Amino acid sequence: MAAEGLVRTLNALFGRAAGGARRPAFFDIDKTMPSLRLLDQHVADIRGEMESVLADRERIPRYHEISEAETYISARVNPDKSWRVFMLKWVPGGGLESNRALCPRTSQLLDRVPNVLQAFFSILDAGKSIPAHDGPYKGYLRYHLALKVPAVDPPQMRVKDQVHVWEEGKSILFDDSWNHEVTNNSKELRVVLIVDVLRPMIWPLHALNWLLTLVLAKHTEEAKQARARMAQLC
Repeated sequence: MAAEGLVRTLNALFGRAAGGARRPAFFDIDKTMPSLRLLDQHVADIRGEMESVLADRERIPRYHEISEAETYISARVNPDKSWRVFMLKWVPGGGLESNRALCPRTSQLLDRVPNVLQAFFSILDAGKSIPAHDGPYKGYLRYHLALKVPAVDPPQMRVKDQVHVWEEGKSILFDDSWNHEVTNNSKELRVVLIVDVLRPMIWPLHALNWLLTLVLAKHTEEAKQARARMAQLC
């Protein structure tokens, strides 16, 4: 409960600093987080490692198998289909060595991007949608690099009041704390590389954000359970 209260307090603080209800849904990567362009520049390498991982797709855990907190968004809609996540980086570190060994180039590139909180391949089955929800924390922004997108009836994502359709090889940066959802009527897999990065803020707030992220990721019961599951499943 203490952690939840702290998150609520900092969400209010960070939300005001980001512009409150006027904060953007989508961001210009070059102006906001240009270091992410390193991943764009090596999309072919990343896609190649992703394709190798997909060869054993059924062994990749579904999102709610790693974190029970994600059950609503991972298992509620089309429960017979899967949203799988192949974790490559997580704030506390450790437990992902086997995954990183399968994707050495992608892991190396991620390590060169500053302020990364977590990174993973997000794999949506054909016809798997994600219900509307708000991200739990205003301290980060979310980057998507589209690696595999169905050409026919591609999935689309609504963030606040804007709709985005993924295009292979292209990336976006958005505020995950806005209400958002994915509608997927396609008949093929959709795969993106998701990277969560600390929201750019003035130094005192940046330091507070980083400290809170480390504390929550290492010491909350939910984080400990997720870390244990990742160690078992990865």
